[in-house]
Amino acid sequence: MKCHVNENCIGCALCTMTCPAVFTMGPDGKAIASETVPAGEEADARQALEGCPVGAIEEVDA
Repeated sequence: MKCHVNENCIGCALCTMTCPAVFTMGPDGKAIASETVPAGEEADARQALEGCPVGAIEEVDA
């Protein structure tokens, strides 16, 4: 599983609280997704994706 944070990100940091192994906040105050979702973190990454209030997290083809 791979995730991408698109331009809709509002910097709420909900994803970083839900799945800190995958999402961090960048210097611009917007979320950044790691290159790939580590094994065992898929459920939390999916929860972050589904819980994003603006739909800024997308699953991309591996």
